[in-house]
Amino acid sequence: MIKALYTSATGMNAQTTYLDNTSNNIANVNTTGFKKGVVQFQDLLYINRVAPGSFGAQGLNVPTGLQIGSGTMVSGITKIFSTGSMVNTTNPYDIAIEGDGFFQVTLPDGEIWYTRDGSFNLNQNGNLVTSDGFLLSPPLTIPLQAVSVSIGADGTVSVINAGAPQATTVIGQLTLARFLNPAGLNAEGRNLFAETQSSGPAVLATPGQNGVGLVQQGYVEQSNVNVVTELVNLIVAQRAYEFNTRAIRTADNMLASTTDLIR
Repeated sequence: MIKALYTSATGMNAQTTYLDNTSNNIANVNTTGFKKGVVQFQDLLYINRVAPGSFGAQGLNVPTGLQIGSGTMVSGITKIFSTGSMVNTTNPYDIAIEGDGFFQVTLPDGEIWYTRDGSFNLNQNGNLVTSDGFLLSPPLTIPLQAVSVSIGADGTVSVINAGAPQATTVIGQLTLARFLNPAGLNAEGRNLFAETQSSGPAVLATPGQNGVGLVQQGYVEQSNVNVVTELVNLIVAQRAYEFNTRAIRTADNMLASTTDLIR
């Protein structure tokens, strides 16, 4: 059996995964805080018919050898945490991170997950929560009598109360988390990430310190997906898939010719 049939099949499978990732990037082009994934490929095992450096005629070393590859596979999909563009929303509870860092949110079971989506709102208790109702961590409660909320670039949260329009009261401080290897975070959906051994432990810091970015009130971070690049990736995936199918068709024709000879 011609090995090219199986080798090309691995290429088709890999391009299918490449297309799946590209489609996911495009689908989330308008998802707040979304980070695009980039596919990495690696070649499979080689059949060494003649190993490079082995002895040839008269004890001389073979300069190149004869190695036949077995195809390709997807070795991983890496999240790229470059900062997306900022969009003004005029919502005082929307917060964007300019640089490295994640917001911390508390799940109902008490576990801490992380997000770049700063689309926050208030719940019935005045707590700042995500669109799914998860509490921002550490908790931040806006007083009922507050008529104005201000969030500084360093994460300092202050309010002006109805009874004292000339006085500014500091009510809290935003704390961000950063990771040595953010690509090692586990994407959980809902714009949330979970810490893993690959990401390393979360390092907490005030915005603007210890490598953590500043925050911007009234803005949200858009997806970092470049639509033009993703459309080019679609074409690349389609053509690569097509070339692999042609290789299979060629191998099949060669097998058919061989079959005709032995009839």
